[in-house]
Amino acid sequence: MKNTKGNQSLESWVEEQLSRGKYTFSLNTLRKSSPDQSDTATKFALKRLSDKGKILSIYKGYYLIIPPQYSTRGILPTSLFLDPFMQFLQRPYYLALLNAAAYHGASHQQPQEFFVITNFPVLRSTQKKGMRINYISIKNIPASLLVQKKTEAGYINISNPVLTATDLIHFEKRIGGINRAASVINELAESIKPGDFSAELIAHASVSAMQRLGYILEFACSQENLADHLFESLKNNQIKFFRIPLKASQKAINYPTDNRWKVIVNTEIEIDE
Repeated sequence: MKNTKGNQSLESWVEEQLSRGKYTFSLNTLRKSSPDQSDTATKFALKRLSDKGKILSIYKGYYLIIPPQYSTRGILPTSLFLDPFMQFLQRPYYLALLNAAAYHGASHQQPQEFFVITNFPVLRSTQKKGMRINYISIKNIPASLLVQKKTEAGYINISNPVLTATDLIHFEKRIGGINRAASVINELAESIKPGDFSAELIAHASVSAMQRLGYILEFACSQENLADHLFESLKNNQIKFFRIPLKASQKAINYPTDNRWKVIVNTEIEIDE
């Protein structure tokens, strides 16, 4: 960028990034491309382009480029910027819960917001132009249980079907409760294979989530074959069950627990067909 061209040179640079299939850029990248430009001039040019709706800041020092087809919305689809954004933050991540389920064909439940699982420290949610990304921090990201999906801008990491199902139960309060989780798992079950209940999954997931998943597969989704394979895998990995309520937030006294999963049936699962 030349100093004499001011904000117009930035607009040309941004259009050049788009022509290369790039929908994002960092302030550091911009500065490296125009080392002679003053910080004041750069900030002024960024503000002018932002006011025109050509770019959008979603994090300090990080911008989205808004092409004409998304100018009405004023923001990009999450799939176009999540991977480079998380690389910018130097965070491992995966798209999870209802968003991952939609990629695996469980589109009956349309997500209204996005859930991204990453590591610590905790990230504040991203909220821009009606879009919200919630970040859930966990200790270890299970790389072997992730898959990459191709997008218009590259790739995006998402949980595989069985990890998605497990997360839906573990974080069921974040998506509207155990009934909604079970409804999505009912659709996801078609994408889960008996061999997916691996040692890696069992080492990563909580035992209580595995117990609830087994119960839901067997009694709510009528997926006895998958339930049998999950039960055998847990048994082979010497996992010990303890009595747990199906609905964690509800009292569990005087309810039946006569199932192999040791799940206290303190609520009735209703699948939303």
